Amino acid sequence: METGAMAAAGLTVVPSSVLGKSFGHTAPSDKLNIAGVGIGGMGFANLKNLESENIVALADVDWKYSDRVFKYFPKAKKYYDYRKMYDEMGKSIDAVVVATADHTHALIAADAITMGKHVYVQKPLTHSVYESRLLTKLAKKYKVATQMGNQGSSAPGVRQVIDWIYDGQIGEVTRVETFTDRPIWPQGLNRPPKADPIPSTLKWDLFIGPAPMRPFNHIYTPWNWRGWWDFGTGALGDMACHILHPVFKGLRLGYPIKVQASSTMLLTDSAPVAEKVKLVFPARENLPKVAMPEVEVIWYDGGLQPFRPEGVPVGKDLNDAGGGVIFHGTKDTLICGCYGKDPWLVSGRTPKSPKTQREVTLSHEMDWVRACKESPENRVETASPFSEAGPFNEMVVMGVVAVRLQGLNQELEWDGENMEFTNIPENATIRTIIEDNFKIVDGDPKFDKKWTEPVNARAYAAELIKHTYREPWKLPEMPRD
Repeated sequence: METGAMAAAGLTVVPSSVLGKSFGHTAPSDKLNIAGVGIGGMGFANLKNLESENIVALADVDWKYSDRVFKYFPKAKKYYDYRKMYDEMGKSIDAVVVATADHTHALIAADAITMGKHVYVQKPLTHSVYESRLLTKLAKKYKVATQMGNQGSSAPGVRQVIDWIYDGQIGEVTRVETFTDRPIWPQGLNRPPKADPIPSTLKWDLFIGPAPMRPFNHIYTPWNWRGWWDFGTGALGDMACHILHPVFKGLRLGYPIKVQASSTMLLTDSAPVAEKVKLVFPARENLPKVAMPEVEVIWYDGGLQPFRPEGVPVGKDLNDAGGGVIFHGTKDTLICGCYGKDPWLVSGRTPKSPKTQREVTLSHEMDWVRACKESPENRVETASPFSEAGPFNEMVVMGVVAVRLQGLNQELEWDGENMEFTNIPENATIRTIIEDNFKIVDGDPKFDKKWTEPVNARAYAAELIKHTYREPWKLPEMPRD
C-alpha cells in the first residue's frame, strides 16, 4: 500500500538497477536507466537534459557523427543497431529516447513500447499517418509514459494561447494562417547521379532501414536527410509540430475532412523549396465561452508568409523564433511565434483569463521522466503524450501527403477514422518529376523534365498513408480498440 507523499504523487515504477534485472522495475526515488537511439543531433541535446538519470546505452548508425556523445557519456554501452541493444540490454532499460531520421521513429518506438519501455520521440512523431495511429494505440495498450519532442508544448506561450481562446477573448475562429522560415537544409533537389564510398564509421543499411535501398551519397546524412521524402518530411514535417501545436490543442482539432496543397516544382525524391497547404476541420463541440465552428488551417513555408492582418504595426516582423501563427477570430486577432512564443492580440489588449492548463515547471524531457516514475493509474500526463501527439502528428503528415498528391489537381476528402481518401477517382493516375534537366539554350531557360510512369493514384496515396517496409523491417500489429 502506498503511503504519504509517494501515494499522493502516484509513484510506483522502480528502475531495474535497484531491484535487479529479474524484477524489471525501479523505485521512484531512484534514477531511470535510459537508452538513446539516434544521438548525434537533437538526441544529444535531449540526453544532456536527462543526464541526472542513468544514460546506460547509446545506439547510432554513424559513429563518427556520434563520437562526441559517446565521449560525453563514457559509461554508456555503444551500439550501431538498436535491435541488438534491445536484445542485450532490454531488461535493464526503463526508457528510450528516439531521435533518428523521421522514417525510423515508428519502428524504434513501437519496439520499445511493446517491451514496456517509456518513450520520448523527437518530432515529427512519425513519417506516416498509419505509424502515428499505431504509436497512439500502442501507448494506450501498454500504459507507458510518452512524450513527443515538441518542447514548446511545455512552454508558457502555448498555455496562454489556449487560455485566451477558451475564455472567448478572440471569439470564434474559422481561419488560422501559419508559416515557418524553414527549410534551412537543401530541398527541391534531383537525386544525386553518383554513389560515394560509404564511410567505415557509417552503417548505411541500418540508416536506410525500412525505406527502399539507394546508393550512399554524402548529401543525405547526417543533417540533410530532412529534405528527402524517403527519410524526412521536409519543412512542414520538421516545423509544424512546433508551430501548429497551439492550433491543434487550442481549437481542439481532430481529423481533417479536406486537404489541398500546392508548391514549387515537386520532385520524386525531394521535398519542394516552398509549399502551401490547406486543411479543413469540421465543427467541434462548443465550449462554455466560445463556439468551435468549421475551421481552415493554412500552412506556408520556404519563405512564403500570409498577408499581414489589418491592424498589425508597420515594420513588425511576424516571424518569431522560426515562424508564426495568426488566429483570425470574430472579436480579435491572436498572433504568436513558433512554439506558441510571445502571444499577443492585435487590439493591444492583455486579457486576464482563467488558467486552464497544467503549468510545466520541469524541462520537457524531465517532465517525461516525472511521468515515467508515476503509476499508470495516477500518472499526470506529459505536455505532449502520444494520446494527443499521435492525432496531432496525423494532421502534420497529412499536410505532407497533400503536397505529394497535388498532381491530382483536386481538393481531397479525408476519412480520418479509416485513414483513406474518399474522392480520388478509381482510374486516376499520378506521376512525379524524376529530374528537371534545367538548361539555358541560346539565352532561354529550358526544362526537359523526366517523369515517372503514371501509377494508380489510389494505390500511390495508400502507400503514402501506410508505407510498405523493406524486408526484414516490420511494425507490430495495430492494436484493436
